[in-house]
Amino acid sequence: MARRPPRRVLIGLLATIALLAPIGWFWQQSLVPGGLSAMDMGYADFGGGPSVAMMHAGHGTDLSTLAAAPDRPADVSVNLVARKERFDIPGRGPTEGYTLNHTSPGPEIKAKKGDLVEVTLVNESVSGGMTLHWHGVDVPAAQDGVAGVTQDAVMPGQTFKYRFVAPDVGTYWYHSHQLSHEQVKGGLYGVLVISPGPTDVVAVAHTYDKVRTVNGGYGERRVPGVAGTAVRVRVINTDNGPMASWVDGAPYKVVAVDGTEVNAPTQVEGKSVLVTAGGRIDLAITLPAKAIRIGLGGGPTTLVIGEGDAPTGSEPPEPVDLLTYGKPAALPFDPSAADRNFEYRIGRRPGFFDGKPGLWWTINGHQFPDVPMFVVKQGDVVRMTVKNTSGQVHPMHLHGHHVVVLSRNGRPASGSPWWVDSLNVEDDETYEIAFLADNPGIWMDHCHNLPHAAQGLVTHLMYEGVTTPFHLDGPNGNEPE
Repeated sequence: MARRPPRRVLIGLLATIALLAPIGWFWQQSLVPGGLSAMDMGYADFGGGPSVAMMHAGHGTDLSTLAAAPDRPADVSVNLVARKERFDIPGRGPTEGYTLNHTSPGPEIKAKKGDLVEVTLVNESVSGGMTLHWHGVDVPAAQDGVAGVTQDAVMPGQTFKYRFVAPDVGTYWYHSHQLSHEQVKGGLYGVLVISPGPTDVVAVAHTYDKVRTVNGGYGERRVPGVAGTAVRVRVINTDNGPMASWVDGAPYKVVAVDGTEVNAPTQVEGKSVLVTAGGRIDLAITLPAKAIRIGLGGGPTTLVIGEGDAPTGSEPPEPVDLLTYGKPAALPFDPSAADRNFEYRIGRRPGFFDGKPGLWWTINGHQFPDVPMFVVKQGDVVRMTVKNTSGQVHPMHLHGHHVVVLSRNGRPASGSPWWVDSLNVEDDETYEIAFLADNPGIWMDHCHNLPHAAQGLVTHLMYEGVTTPFHLDGPNGNEPE
């Protein structure tokens, strides 16, 4: 006759089951379903406004149809061939990564406001597939370049054509939005300037595998300059964290933020200006007789304009406060008459994310993909409160729209309207922002520290009646972050 296990063994077994069962349940619940549609994520948040019917694929307006006029000829045509290959970082040497037309950054694209821009992407050898997102450009939804939301990833051997009318003068950039936390860092990015001036200087900061560069080169990089010339330095931060920028050797003005002109900018001396991840700041400088230096977050990589020795300074301790900089001007809508009011509360908690244990980001207390989907109707005036209690800074980026900052930590904005598409939200900061829902689509609203987005700090702005036929993961391997 078989002996029964001792009582203490049974008790231990039951205790183990009682302990592991809830862990297994949480693990199971954390798995992100394959083939998930953005329309089926989380729960609808109507921001206190009227509820609208949530559509399903095959009904409503397919965002694939939200594109530029198909018969209009292009004013600017560019072919970009993406490759995984070894390339040279001037001043540092060869590195492994990704290129566009054998260079990183890719070719600078220039267009005038109102031009129809046509970019043909050819993926020659980026094995995970890729897309191109036009960061800060309020393109039609079908052209936004987000794998699994606005298109399928472009796999090796495939081609995709982007067409959009350049809507606004300003400084922008483009980058892959498929596996972007790896592909952007590896080199799949470039500069886009709409209506550039004759004396523009671009300063695009990027870090390749711990090598800090400007315009693709390491160390002190030089561009010519003539004393007395008024130049516009277009500073672009393509990295995952905020960067201070400043000028050694001359005063400057902050004349644009994220592609939008500042109203009545004043002269700045002895201060830096913060450029968040994904953000752009335009500096206006009249060149003195001697060379000047553009500081880009510190370290050996800087941009020198002019001939001869440039002064060497350190980051000024005080930043320009864009909440009060410049003078007020009228807004194109009334934020006090908002149709919808949303909260975007960023937190962090222990648990599982897609089966992996760790500390994970939350939005309004929920983990991806069980996050709020912010639902609007075209023409709505929208207010949003962004609050960060997660312990880290987050550069928040809303696709397809520019937002205006109303307040920070309860202090109202009092300077020029501060329009952004990439907003630096420090830990324990709260911003009130507003925008007009005037670009129908399904739009990502995510942290532009791209590893954070890959860890679930992402949700969407969804318009009534707009649907997408695309899915995350699935047979096309769409991984937008």
